[in-house]
Amino acid sequence: MLPKHTLITLVAGLLAGCAVGPDYVPPDVPKLEQFHGQAAINQRHAPSNADLVTWWTGFGDARLTRYITLALEQNLDLAQASARVSQARAGLGAANAALLPSGNVSGQAARAYQSIETPLGKVLNSTPGFNRYGGTYEADVGASWELDVFGGLRRGREAALADYQASEAGAVATRLAVAAQTADIYITIRGLQTRLDVARRQVQTEQDLLSTTKLLYGKGLAAELQVRQVEGTLAQVQASIPVLETGLDAAMNALDVMLGSLPGTHRAELQEAGDIPTPPQIADAGSPGELLRRRPDLIVAERRLAASNARIGVAIAEYYPKVSLSGLVGSATSVSPSNLFTSGASQASGVLGLRWRLFDFGRINAQIGLAKGQEAEALAAYKLAALHATEDVENAFSALVNREQQTTILAQGVDSLSRARSLSFTAYQRGAISLIEVLHADENLLRAADEKAQAQTESARAAVAAFKALGGGWQSKEPEVVAVQ
Repeated sequence: MLPKHTLITLVAGLLAGCAVGPDYVPPDVPKLEQFHGQAAINQRHAPSNADLVTWWTGFGDARLTRYITLALEQNLDLAQASARVSQARAGLGAANAALLPSGNVSGQAARAYQSIETPLGKVLNSTPGFNRYGGTYEADVGASWELDVFGGLRRGREAALADYQASEAGAVATRLAVAAQTADIYITIRGLQTRLDVARRQVQTEQDLLSTTKLLYGKGLAAELQVRQVEGTLAQVQASIPVLETGLDAAMNALDVMLGSLPGTHRAELQEAGDIPTPPQIADAGSPGELLRRRPDLIVAERRLAASNARIGVAIAEYYPKVSLSGLVGSATSVSPSNLFTSGASQASGVLGLRWRLFDFGRINAQIGLAKGQEAEALAAYKLAALHATEDVENAFSALVNREQQTTILAQGVDSLSRARSLSFTAYQRGAISLIEVLHADENLLRAADEKAQAQTESARAAVAAFKALGGGWQSKEPEVVAVQ
């Protein structure tokens, strides 16, 4: 005995003749009017503007632009993402084909020699005119069609379409990640090269300071403590160079891999140090609501939610009978191939099929419960992704503004220390101070220059993170939503 609510559902579905299961409604996610860090971003002063589509050109570095262009053409992560799109497209094609009739053409020719030692052969052999040789010839055209009365196949197509759209958005997300990572690695390379230049100048300064201190110590004008202190400082600066060189080698190798080439391919053209790219102005950050429609990873999460919603309908459709039509038209003969397409050899058949999992509702209920659980999981994943997306933007905005403030402060400090170094050198020329004090001024200046280079690097990386968080790097479009009737 079927449960009452199940019988009611079945009858209602039979009468309605529409797609069973819930129709997809995009989730409503709470959104802010604007980002908390938007005002500070708008107040930035940058030498150039950058739009979200080709944001990397806003850094004004031709080599950076060339490397990102190469990465978008050659990166192997993008090749994998493209292959996944092809797989999803094939799945959508299969779902579309399931809604259409299928046809086939078949034919056969057989030749047999009958044994007369079998019971059948003995009977046939006793028949006048029996010929032990026989043949059959047949040619048919058949067709079959599962009538999608309750919409299970249409819900399957809806799910396949959403999966395909998710794979396309996933490929775009990979493209954005590749562009951002390439820019981040390039900026890191330029920052490490700048710091290495500063470190090498620091080594030279400390060596000069050590030579001068030893000379004064030999004349009894300096204590041994001063010599040892300078030696220790020199060792610290020298020890920093291998660490910076290791990081630079790793960054150059990572850039080559991002460009789809062997490590070392572009090392020669990067040997000449360049300036750290300057972060551009973000032309239009948009609103948090626009972010949901623009960031490809959020589109992926939303389309997966749509697919899981459609699969609930696929599972519910198993409650209902499956109706199919099939037919065959052809010709068959056992006389001679020349008689194959004569009127007497013609044959035809038609079949109305019905399949109903009438006593399997326990398994169907379990499948529906599984589909609903997966839909609930996808909904939570989408909402969490939306929260993380907003968090990414806020963190990137904060890092960009604060790192630029740090860079400005350190630049002022470098200017002041540079002026102090000039004044100390003038005083040294006049005999007012010793060379040690001049070298100490050089030491302080280079230390501040290293801190400034680090701040410049991090502010440029924060700008890249901001563009990535905003979903920059592609032209967004609304996903196609299929209404299933």
